[in-house]
Amino acid sequence: MNPDLQSIRNCLLAAPAASDFIQEEGGEGLSLTAAAVLFPIVLREAGPTVLLTQRTAHLRDHGGQISFPGGRVENEDLSPVDTALRETEEEIGLARQHIEILGFLPEYRTGTGFRVTPVVGVVQPPFELSVDPFEVAEAFEVPLDFLLNPLNHKEHSLHYRGAMRHFFAMPYGDYFIWGATAGMIRSLTARLGLHPA
Repeated sequence: MNPDLQSIRNCLLAAPAASDFIQEEGGEGLSLTAAAVLFPIVLREAGPTVLLTQRTAHLRDHGGQISFPGGRVENEDLSPVDTALRETEEEIGLARQHIEILGFLPEYRTGTGFRVTPVVGVVQPPFELSVDPFEVAEAFEVPLDFLLNPLNHKEHSLHYRGAMRHFFAMPYGDYFIWGATAGMIRSLTARLGLHPA
């Protein structure tokens, strides 16, 4: 199930493109805040993994959820890559010299009013993390082949803002990966041809 890195690179966008986007249920017509995340693929000897974070429960946006490192675009950011790398350094202390950018996934527009540019990169160990305890409860890794396997993508639904919303989740041990994070993982699997878009 693990595609090689060249296959991943080949399926990605070479540059961010706002015209190519995925719209989450319930977000239609919202005013959108620009953000960017790093989709970090760690090159482990036993096989590549994806580095994820669990946000602290008290945060206003997506508290307690599993997420990619990233956040809102700031005025000083020159590009989505700049935002993703800056936020990654701030949240988990992963220095940008360990990261090679492969490309971009389509913009992901959330039901909570964010338009997120997913920046896909590979992370070369060894590296050390220094987690910001205000924003991040934990950083952990999940095997890439687990996340890309459509058999691990479970359909769920819930009532939100007066309507039934449908979404995918990827339960992994004690972690419940869902929402925008799962949506961006599904975006990659679709571009790799591993399931229908």
